[in-house]
Formats: sequence, structure tokens, C-alpha cells
Amino acid sequence: MGASLLRLHFHDCFVNGCDGSILLDDSANFTGEKTAGPNNNSVRGFDVIDTIKTQLEAACTGIVSCADILATAARDSVVQLGGPTWRVQLGRRDSRSASLSGANSQIPAFTSSLSALISSFSNNGLSTKDMIALSGAHTIGQAGCTTFRTHIYSETNINSAFATSVKANCPSTGGDNNLSPLDVQSSTVFDNQYYINLKSQKGLLHSDQELFNGGSADSQVTTYSTNRNTFFTDFAAAMVNMGNISPLTGTNAGEVRKNCRKPKLLSNKVMH
Repeated sequence: MGASLLRLHFHDCFVNGCDGSILLDDSANFTGEKTAGPNNNSVRGFDVIDTIKTQLEAACTGIVSCADILATAARDSVVQLGGPTWRVQLGRRDSRSASLSGANSQIPAFTSSLSALISSFSNNGLSTKDMIALSGAHTIGQAGCTTFRTHIYSETNINSAFATSVKANCPSTGGDNNLSPLDVQSSTVFDNQYYINLKSQKGLLHSDQELFNGGSADSQVTTYSTNRNTFFTDFAAAMVNMGNISPLTGTNAGEVRKNCRKPKLLSNKVMH
């Protein structure tokens, strides 16, 4: 589940900050983010977060937010798969609502150009350096056929043998839900192989290969392809930066949910 838990934190933070909004189910008051285009039928791990929350509530009731669980689980997933560690800043509170429209518009798309990726991350206070490092999360996990079909069938900045091998599991029509590893070499190991792949035009998504396509990101990709430790250091720093996107803090903002899937009922609050 490591890649999926890391992705949950990313997709949470890019929609109105790291506030646990992605975990909320639809309610009478709002439509949640789970059915947004970037999330529908692809985000997962909600049951893992539920299990963690249940155990935490038993140990120390009402203290650890769902947003902090996502940030910590993302770090622990990277560590478990061989990646770097970092100190997770804590104290985020949970939102009482979610934004379907935000999830549809603010999460970077697999069709993004380099300039669109830079802008999307910049809108969240993240540098181009952060963006290139965070993209290395694609050293783990898988993607569905619909996200890379155009890249493997219609684009030229792709290794032909690699494209042929991926087509075997992603026909030009049908098989939409078939999965392929984002890092064809070592999809369950957090390493710098993603960047080595990009150097040989073996990026699975259009947005992946944009990072090494004759543009301003090429030199940083080259550095990471030859220096795993530099990538690890930059990735860890970028994860702290991402975890700092617009957190809800202090008693006047948000809450600490009891159940990560729904806000506490206002009727349960003591009003002062």
C-alpha cells in the first residue's frame, strides 16, 4: 500500500492544504473528493487510515488528526520501501468539508506539460526543485492504462521497445483498468531508478517524460539519476514543504475527527 498511502497525502495537500479532506465521504452538506477525476477508482488506502485512527483513538482520544496520520503514513511508507526518512511536523487539524471542484482542478494531471507542472506546484508554494524531487515518488506504484495510453501510442519521446512492452498490457482500446508500474525496473523499491528511466525515455506518463525532454528540468533529472543520496535529501525536504501547505492550526480552525470519513457533528460540540 506504500505508493497509495503516499499518493493520498499528496492529493490531500494539493486541495485546500493538508487537512484530511480527501478522506471525507460524501454527506448531505457536501460532495467529497473521492469521486473527482484524479481520485475516482484510483485512490485507495482509506481502510488502512481507518485502522490507524481506531488504534490511535483507543490509545489517546481526540489528539491525532487524520491529516497528521496521512503525513506520517506517507513518510513511513517511503521508509518501508527503502527511501529516506524525515521528521514529520505535526499539529494539523482536520477540515469539516471537502472540495470536489478543487480536487478536479488543483491536482496535476498526467497530461501536464512541464510549464503546467511548475505552475501547479508553484501555486502551492513549492519550487520547481521540489516538483522534480516529488515526482520521484513515481519510483513506486502503478498507473492505469487510460493515464498513459496516449503517451505509448501517439507520442515520439518514448523508447520504442519500452512502448511496445507496455502496449502488451494496455491495448489501444479496452483494458482501461490494466495497471503498469510507473518504474518498470523496481516498482516496489524507493530508489532513484525513476530518473534513470527518464534519461532513456522510459517515463510511463506524459507528465513524467516532460521532466526530461530538452527543457529546464533536464539537469536536475540527470543529477538524481547519478546521485541517489542527493535525490533522497531533496525528496525529504520537499515532503516537509508539501506537508506544510495551508495547514489548519489552532482551536479556531478545523477539528480532530473521531472518524476520518466524516466530520464531527456540530451538535456534539460544546458552544461557548
